[in-house]
Amino acid sequence: MNKGELVKAVAEKAGLTLAQAKGAVDAAIESVSASLKAGDKVVIPGFITLGVEERAARTGINPRTKEKIQIPAKKVVKFKAGSQLI
Repeated sequence: MNKGELVKAVAEKAGLTLAQAKGAVDAAIESVSASLKAGDKVVIPGFITLGVEERAARTGINPRTKEKIQIPAKKVVKFKAGSQLI
């Protein structure tokens, strides 16, 4: 399912116009993104848990040249499926 299909499904199930459903989906995505950028955890019970973790800097190897490279630290999103997801 892509974003367009999600908007259509929300519109049908909630009895909204496509424009209203697109606004609702966009608002939900923006809210989740803002929470994760702020370092907060996003929990929708039974469905999904999203959180941000710091990945430490490490040394890697370029597979083409076999040269050692330094991979910088970064933040990554961790995903945990809820019991009702599948």
